[in-house]
Amino acid sequence: MGLASGVVTYLCIWWVVLFCTLPIGVKPHNETGLGTAGSAPEKPMLWFKFCLTSGISVVIWLIIFILIKMDIMDFYEIAEHMREEDVVG
Repeated sequence: MGLASGVVTYLCIWWVVLFCTLPIGVKPHNETGLGTAGSAPEKPMLWFKFCLTSGISVVIWLIIFILIKMDIMDFYEIAEHMREEDVVG
């Protein structure tokens, strides 16, 4: 895995994990006023969620990186197999 593909992979993982962590601990406002949506969270804890997302993403990225470097997972082989199925099917 090169530098560019590693960064792109990490960013894709980070965004998916972010959307999974955003609902954690969300409690809506008890009071709604002018200019405040009723669904707006009281304490969004965004810094905590960004740090949690980054940590989880690093772990997932490291697992994928190790699988690729140890030749346990070969994306070129998977792509070749998918191309053969497209030609046959």
